[in-house]
Amino acid sequence: MNPNDIHIPVMLDRCVELLAPALQHDGAVLVDATLGMGGHSEALLTRFPNIRLVGLDRDTDALRIAGERLARFGDRVTLVHTVYDAIGEHARGASGILFDLGVSSLQLDEAERGFAYSKDAPLDMRMDQTSGITAEEVLATYSEGQLRRIFERYGEEKLSARYARFIVQARQSTPLTRSGELVDLLIEATPAAVQRAGHPAKRVFQALRIEVNAELSVLADAIPAAMDALAVGGRIVVMSYQSLEDRLVKQAFTAASASTAPAGLPVELPEHAPRFRTITKGAELATEEERATNPRAIPVRLRAAEKLRETPRDEQRKDRP
Repeated sequence: MNPNDIHIPVMLDRCVELLAPALQHDGAVLVDATLGMGGHSEALLTRFPNIRLVGLDRDTDALRIAGERLARFGDRVTLVHTVYDAIGEHARGASGILFDLGVSSLQLDEAERGFAYSKDAPLDMRMDQTSGITAEEVLATYSEGQLRRIFERYGEEKLSARYARFIVQARQSTPLTRSGELVDLLIEATPAAVQRAGHPAKRVFQALRIEVNAELSVLADAIPAAMDALAVGGRIVVMSYQSLEDRLVKQAFTAASASTAPAGLPVELPEHAPRFRTITKGAELATEEERATNPRAIPVRLRAAEKLRETPRDEQRKDRP
């Protein structure tokens, strides 16, 4: 498989531009927390010949493909099979950190992974196929209330209760094992007027994927850990593809870029100064041109921040063995 045939890195030029000031010096380390097929990493290794890369991914197929793609960079590249909430162990003193969140091009394009509601496949949806619960198991074992809650929370789906009820009723006679079966059931459960507003499966599939991979809880741990691990002057760039992800990133960046001085303090002491400064003004979108040529760039929201100072917590983390 040629990764260039199925993978167009989203907002590549902007990512390079934002990370560049932190990667100019010899010995700079870039951590790609969501390596995927290595498109962003390849561009950054080429652009900055003195940097080293640590690439993380939970998907063994992605690591294999990225390893082949990046082999020409030799010992400048270290690849790690891990979920990115372990980033604190691999990014101590990093100069730059990149997150490209959500489901990858590889996972979407390989029908047998079960991520795409437009393709019939086993209901797997695990980003790491070596461990964890599958979407099929979620649909078979979760109670009606549990299913409703994940559809509401992770899919922001207005018909959550209706869909959960239909799923529980259907599985009593026939287990749901394939994505096509689930899509047919959701279409059956959706009033015609609602179907005209968008595909009934979109939000349910998003919710199942997030639940199977614990994406939001992992992200909630990973972003603060990455910010703690960064070196002073280091930069973090995060691309999100849905509002729940972007909200977590925004909250972490906003908290870190605010003063912690008590109200009314006449002079801000150094220990109360912001730890970070945001580089982007809010969340940046892909250009109209990129959205036209690469549909996967349409929902992206990019945020970036630069580390201004260490705190005792950061130093304690970096001193751990």
